[in-house]
Amino acid sequence: MLLKIALVMVAFAANSVLCRLALAGHHIDPMSFSLIRVVSGAVALLGIFLYSKTSQTHVQCNFKNAFFLAVYVLAFSCAYLQIDAGIGALLLFGVVQLTMVLYGYWHGEQIGVYRGIGLCIALAGMIVLLLPGTHAPHWKYALLMMLSGLAWAGYSIAGRNMTQPVGSTLANFILAVPIVLLANILFNQERYIDLQGWLLAILSGSVTSSGAYVVWYAILKHIDRVTASTVQLSVPCLAILGGNLFVNEVVTGRVILSSFMVLFGIFLVIYMMPKKSKA
Repeated sequence: MLLKIALVMVAFAANSVLCRLALAGHHIDPMSFSLIRVVSGAVALLGIFLYSKTSQTHVQCNFKNAFFLAVYVLAFSCAYLQIDAGIGALLLFGVVQLTMVLYGYWHGEQIGVYRGIGLCIALAGMIVLLLPGTHAPHWKYALLMMLSGLAWAGYSIAGRNMTQPVGSTLANFILAVPIVLLANILFNQERYIDLQGWLLAILSGSVTSSGAYVVWYAILKHIDRVTASTVQLSVPCLAILGGNLFVNEVVTGRVILSSFMVLFGIFLVIYMMPKKSKA
């Protein structure tokens, strides 16, 4: 189980690195990357579905989930035009975790003093990251990544009652294809792609997205929500490391400070949950 969790976290971080590597190197445009990602993901999931098909496995269609997935993929790709891999992952997972906490509060879950402090620390960490300065991400691309985080949080919340991980994820990817295709038509940007762009987008869709999502949803059946939330805090750290190693991105003091504040704040939010909520 530990090995599976580690592999999935690496895959989640790899999504950021692969996308940034493709876009920063001008191997592909963001819209084409998004389309190839969802199409290759749908093809890979179809293969997994046909291979594992049993009487208990069926496709569950949910247009809301597919819309959330499409928005997440599109905003994710467009944001990485100008945002480093680690910063993007930090904004993405920070927004996801904070959104899910606020969603729980809206539905009656207690926050408490220490969780409130953690929430404030995490938000302050994001503000530190976005303050004007030499290495601050452009506000437009930061907002796009935060939108991607909101969409992924919505996808996660809407899919909590999913009983068929493979079939449901397959349906979501298939239904997301026409949405992403429509976005490609409406937002008429410059199109460019080379062989490396194709390979990076296909790898992102078929392995680090679709395959990892199925494994992750299978893992979620065997671990509690606290553990699931905690292990995801490793993703921004892995993405920062991957961006430094593979995309030659500079790790500044601001990024380190912001990462510590966001991750420590979310850590407090998770571990200071009331006992009733933890159960």
